[in-house]
Amino acid sequence: MGFYRERILPHLTHLAMRQENFSAYRRRVVSGASGRVLEIGIGSGLNLPHYGPGAERVVGIDPSQGLLSMSKRSAAGTRRSITLIEGSAEDIPLEDASVDTVLTTWTLCTIPEVETALREMLRVLKPSGGLLFVEHGRSSDENVRRWQDRLTPLWRRISGGCHLNRPIRELIEDAGFRIEQLETGYMKGLRPLTFICEGKARPS
Repeated sequence: MGFYRERILPHLTHLAMRQENFSAYRRRVVSGASGRVLEIGIGSGLNLPHYGPGAERVVGIDPSQGLLSMSKRSAAGTRRSITLIEGSAEDIPLEDASVDTVLTTWTLCTIPEVETALREMLRVLKPSGGLLFVEHGRSSDENVRRWQDRLTPLWRRISGGCHLNRPIRELIEDAGFRIEQLETGYMKGLRPLTFICEGKARPS
């Protein structure tokens, strides 16, 4: 699994996440980031072209050295201040209340200790700051949820730990955020894989 995770999975992840289906979500969510931005799971840097002028500095964290190497190449093509950190969202190496925006895009599904990670995001976020997110997760449809529960054990093994059935809204709220805006629905594709939660939250 080490060779697969380190050499093959980063390229598969990059190819999967660059699909056109994701572009509209990226444009809407990423463009709303402002000030000092912490991007959780920056991956191969696919969000970088979508940051607007309000994003003054971007700090990207990711546990994958392979994906960060791709992100570094993407960052080289922009004049924006970008800092890349190889690390875990469960232990963010930033000071308390030092970030204006936290951004997550299709990331909460893969973090092993997601509750701990969300509390860390709350810790580094300023009281006036915001969490912007677009995530896939547990469907509102009972029939789809049953399939998500059946598929997740196998899906996790082949997709770098991705869970299909995480309750995104509940996880965010339980960590201490207040959701201000939330839209849900399905992307194109198989419904167990494509239930999307898109929105904005602030510290409670």
